[in-house]
Amino acid sequence: MLELDPSLALVGEASSGEDGARLVAERDPDLVLLDLNMKGMSGIDTLKRLRAEGCTARVVMLTVSDSPDDLVAAIRAGADGYLLKDMEPEQLLARIREALFGRMVISDNLAGVLAQALRSEAQAASRDAGELTDRERDILACLATGMSNKLVARELDIAEGTVKVHVKHLLRKMKFRSRVEAAVWAVQHGLKRD
Repeated sequence: MLELDPSLALVGEASSGEDGARLVAERDPDLVLLDLNMKGMSGIDTLKRLRAEGCTARVVMLTVSDSPDDLVAAIRAGADGYLLKDMEPEQLLARIREALFGRMVISDNLAGVLAQALRSEAQAASRDAGELTDRERDILACLATGMSNKLVARELDIAEGTVKVHVKHLLRKMKFRSRVEAAVWAVQHGLKRD
């Protein structure tokens, strides 16, 4: 498809990340198209290697994965674009040309996914258990062990209704969508009862 566009010249093709990195070093292309899933080194690892070796070519991930994690990982690793393989050929070529001339290109249906992923990351980074009262911290630590409201109430010697109120407040304060998300965060951050 690329060869059909007279403004583009295909200077090489590789079947693995290793071969691709070697080819980029040899041929110094203006644009590199990478898949996420390749033989040997993944597309993200290949991208990281290219950037670490000083590759200044525009790099666009061309993949079937619409996973927010893959999208964010690619952008963080230095990708200049993230396009899905199921795009219409004319639209794909247009986006590749845009990337070649300096624009960040992302498949239209992934823009919202990227925005939500970055927003969620920002919220997670800004979470601070210091905003919680001592009682809310105790309850969050109990949630991290998988306790139900009834067990938390017994553990802390308070009414189950009081536990529900505290859970509601701590979820709101820390912008958690569920008690499971809160419990996972507490475990990841080593929150324990004193």
